[in-house]
Amino acid sequence: MRKIGIVLFGVIFLSACKPNNMSNRDTVYAFRLKPGEDLQKGIEKVISQNAIKAGWINTCVGSLTDYNIRFANQPTTDSGTGHFEIVSLVGTLSLNGSHIHLSISDSTGKTIGGHLMPGCKVYTTAEIVITASDQFDFERAEDGTTPWKELQIKKDKR
Repeated sequence: MRKIGIVLFGVIFLSACKPNNMSNRDTVYAFRLKPGEDLQKGIEKVISQNAIKAGWINTCVGSLTDYNIRFANQPTTDSGTGHFEIVSLVGTLSLNGSHIHLSISDSTGKTIGGHLMPGCKVYTTAEIVITASDQFDFERAEDGTTPWKELQIKKDKR
């Protein structure tokens, strides 16, 4: 009887702790990238394997040995080698195109950030949590408001 009570308490507790902004149609993915793995490619692999049409990064902590980012309004990337802490990773994710920004800091605390590009190599770990929703489809298309392909949100009709 005690085991049933503990299980029931756990179910009720977890249900009560579910954030109000999550629906039953949201799925959370937690994963870790290991040393030497490419940060962008690792995220894209999870998107592909899970057929994520609309997702976002909840959190990421970890470190890099190599970075490759594109700064705001620049046509080329900037890269470097060393030891860097990931201090922020945010973005919208989709099979139809993702848009991810990365901020990193060096051993003196100097922080830089920009668009995540391939070539960011994990140093010790990258612990990532993302949420995906089947309520939406995220797509990227030119819409005339900017010269770039911007996020287009389509509501699922279910």
